[in-house]
Amino acid sequence: MSQDTSRTPESDYSKQTVRGKGMRTGYTTGSCAASAAKAAVTALLTGEPVSQVTIHLPVGRDADFTLNRCEWTDRTPGAEKVLCSVIKDGGDDPDATHGAEICATVWVDPNPPEERVTIKGGVGVGTVTFPGTGIPVGEPAVTRVPRRMIIESALEAAKANGLEGGNGIVVEISVPTGEEVALKTTNARLGVLGGISILGSTGVVQPYSTAAWRASVNLAIDVAATNDVQHMVLATGLQSEAFTKEHLDLPDMAYVGVGIFSGAALKRCVARGIPRATHVGMVGKFSKMAEGYFVTHVAGNKVDTTFLADLAGKCGASEELQKEMAATTSGRHFGEIALANNQLSLFSLMSQMVCDESHKLLGDDADKLIVDALCFDFDGTLLGHGTTSPAGIPLVSASGNQSNG
Repeated sequence: MSQDTSRTPESDYSKQTVRGKGMRTGYTTGSCAASAAKAAVTALLTGEPVSQVTIHLPVGRDADFTLNRCEWTDRTPGAEKVLCSVIKDGGDDPDATHGAEICATVWVDPNPPEERVTIKGGVGVGTVTFPGTGIPVGEPAVTRVPRRMIIESALEAAKANGLEGGNGIVVEISVPTGEEVALKTTNARLGVLGGISILGSTGVVQPYSTAAWRASVNLAIDVAATNDVQHMVLATGLQSEAFTKEHLDLPDMAYVGVGIFSGAALKRCVARGIPRATHVGMVGKFSKMAEGYFVTHVAGNKVDTTFLADLAGKCGASEELQKEMAATTSGRHFGEIALANNQLSLFSLMSQMVCDESHKLLGDDADKLIVDALCFDFDGTLLGHGTTSPAGIPLVSASGNQSNG
């Protein structure tokens, strides 16, 4: 692959996005791959480089993409290959793939399959190694909608430029920085190895999309269930997930970062037949869950330190200490006061309430799921725990032996 010297500056490719409600939307890796494929087919069949291309998005509108590269990687007569690329702009969504170069290399296939377009995975595109993702094991990690977009865009370009009916097209998707970017994602946990996934159900990235976040939680649980994981860890954050690995002996696939979607994750576990789930988090999120709030975004409901002070009172805290606790302004500050005054039992009470409220949320399905809760401080100390199982939690002690806590 030749070195490109005509890279489009960010100020230009950012024009691919549209604005809505003060925040920029962007385009998915699937849209970028489809536009690169269409441009590459067009260049291959016309013999002329392409600088811009228009594709139709699943949301029902067209979008223009500026090409980052368009070059011939093989000019052998009868075996020509063209590579085109687009820089992925996720708008104002904090996406690990933002700024990545999404490439499509195409060539003519004289003996095509029935659908006439074959999609291959190149450098930086992951390979599926576990069932449950919706993509066959061994195939490149290009999900259903992007796959359809790539095929339709390539065929549209082929028809427009006179490719003979007996010939097909091979499209190889690659991402030069994909292996590096994948380290910032949960791909390996889902069994997608060697690079990123080409994703996107609408073609458009909505800023801070809670729908996409929830979908990723569901997918992680689905993959775990398909691979017979019996115990999921529902982590409210990265730190609590890391701390939990010192206390539970579970495969990496068992961990899912649920963020604000603890309740939805519980229901997904039940739906997929997983018999046990463990909430892990810190005081702030746990205090909300103990009150029955399972969408725990801070903007939706603040930490109720009066509630926490009342719990401390039930565990023997003096009225003076309860007043001091109620006056704190965050879960972290509350936790510091509680620890300074040796009020440890309230963390187990709160954790048990998290478990009990989880069963209330599940209603008639409560008996289908054992629910545990592990509450940590910011240094990784296990402050308290609770469970709905009479047998306790299968905690691992510092010596590596199993303990019921």
